[in-house]
Amino acid sequence: MKSIVYGQDERVLRWVGERIDEEEFSPGAVGIGLEENGELIAGVVFSMYTKASICMHVAAVPGKRWMTKEYLWRVFAYPFIQLKCNRVTGLVREDNLVAQKFDEHIGFKREGLIRKGATDGTNFVLYGMLKEECRWLGVKV
Repeated sequence: MKSIVYGQDERVLRWVGERIDEEEFSPGAVGIGLEENGELIAGVVFSMYTKASICMHVAAVPGKRWMTKEYLWRVFAYPFIQLKCNRVTGLVREDNLVAQKFDEHIGFKREGLIRKGATDGTNFVLYGMLKEECRWLGVKV
């Protein structure tokens, strides 16, 4: 059985960080996890909150069916409803086509390129989602 994990930020941050090669998130980062049988299978970390916007980082176990409507509603309710942000920002390595397709599938819009943004010199693709563009807030859970 799947359950949503709140209040275990360090656990979720560490789990997501290991999977996206992020050693450290900004102070105050928050994690929302999804576990199955006590093991995390997906996690979202929110960092760099500025009141108007926040950054979102996503990781999941390949092949696991984790992208449920309820989980996506809860993930997007946090920045848009609870924090009242105008936008969510995501950065995806330019060579990670699977992650780019995922971001676009869930409703992010490609907004630009951050040249040589990764530590190895790889470009980042800049994605954004505005509150009024978020279709997950209207989903019945």
